[in-house]
Amino acid sequence: MYKAVVITVSDRCTSGQRPDAGGPLVADLLNTAGYEVVRSLIVPDEQPQIEAALRLMADQVHADLIVTTGGTGFAPRDVTPEATLSVCQKLCPGIPEAMRYASMQVTKRAMLSRAQAGIRGKSLIINLPGSPKAAQENLETVLPTLEHGLKMLSGVSADCATLTD
Repeated sequence: MYKAVVITVSDRCTSGQRPDAGGPLVADLLNTAGYEVVRSLIVPDEQPQIEAALRLMADQVHADLIVTTGGTGFAPRDVTPEATLSVCQKLCPGIPEAMRYASMQVTKRAMLSRAQAGIRGKSLIINLPGSPKAAQENLETVLPTLEHGLKMLSGVSADCATLTD
């Protein structure tokens, strides 16, 4: 079982102006898929705080998968992708490309997503949109393939025959 963390990035949720709908939904989806969600937290749209949360969850909690929701759009305070890029040692462009492609089948606005994905140590970090509906659609797109990536990231030998799956 892989350990997962969900980080909601939202000024309004942090201040109590709005309940967090996306984070609990993402956690439920991960639990249903067999992940152990060991932490869920909410941080404001502040790049240093997002970076600190990502580093803490990767370096000290040792989460296999860190999923953020929120802060991936065009608004001036949307800085989740920049925070993610700042802490990652390797990028995984195929993950957000797949999410945007699938989302484009639902709405042309998907092309406005700036979501990123990358690796810090042995943790995979994936940005999801803040909209619960979009977060669910994006996560469901990549969830079936993540286990293979996490297995490779953990150092477990992957069967070459499964690389084409």
